[in-house]
Amino acid sequence: MRRRTPPPPSPLPQRDGVDPVRVRLPVEAMSATVRDHLVMRLAAGAEVIDGMMDAGLIVDAAGHPVPRDMAYVPGMYVWFHRQLPDEERVPFTVDVVYQDEHVVVADKPHFLATTPRGCHVAETALARLRRQLGIPTLSAAHRLDRLTAGVLLFIVRREERGVYQSLFRDRQVAKEYEAVAPYNPCLDLPRTVRSRIVKERGVMAARQIEGEPNAITQVELLERRNDLARYRLTPCTGQTHQLRVQMSSLGVPILGDPLYPVVTDPVATGDFRRPLQLLARTLEFTDPVTGRHHRLVSSRVLQAWSSYDQWAG
Repeated sequence: MRRRTPPPPSPLPQRDGVDPVRVRLPVEAMSATVRDHLVMRLAAGAEVIDGMMDAGLIVDAAGHPVPRDMAYVPGMYVWFHRQLPDEERVPFTVDVVYQDEHVVVADKPHFLATTPRGCHVAETALARLRRQLGIPTLSAAHRLDRLTAGVLLFIVRREERGVYQSLFRDRQVAKEYEAVAPYNPCLDLPRTVRSRIVKERGVMAARQIEGEPNAITQVELLERRNDLARYRLTPCTGQTHQLRVQMSSLGVPILGDPLYPVVTDPVATGDFRRPLQLLARTLEFTDPVTGRHHRLVSSRVLQAWSSYDQWAG
């Protein structure tokens, strides 16, 4: 099998910790010009594409502006900076738990996305850390939901990205979460929950279906306080929304969850009340490059447990 040639380095620098967009022109496309292909491929529309080209904002691998009449070249790369959306600043810090020349482990707050996606671009943990630490090559080894807080592993060197991401692919990272949810005296714990979870593109909530389990979680009761409980969740797999779906299926949905058991109104922009009470508490792994063993722990506290009235109010 022929290996694909890696793309050339970007001729454009990052902006606000966000990489420029890279577009490769497909070999099989039939457009007459680069401009025609970008208009067809991108959602920005012809007027925006023409304006960017006229302003010299779309460039080739040498950093030269691509004019409107440039002929289509199969396999060619072009770069440009997207127009960043107006984003509400998440008023919580991203704390660095550990840092060396290979990795950064951060403690992400609730409401902050891990990586640029959709309407969350500069206000993400990755973009913030790139600016905060001055490491433009930083990349994420894995992700947490925007509403979930806790420890995250980032990679410093691009050439080492694959070896660290393989830790998660090969299940060589031990993760523990904490959650605050209702207490159910009829729920027999500890237990291992096995289910099949599917997440359809364009649908906010994942769902459980019949079939071979692809999501496995150990659920333990840590403490009980009246009608609430604090749980330890140890996932063996990493399906989208796995912990949230499975806790809801047990009849104890995690407090502050806008999707499970039923989809409610999404969290409004700028509304930082009632964060989802789910925290990635620990991350444990042996560094594949240095051989060091790490057990990194979040210092965050789930507010519904420490001060329920303040969280609920």
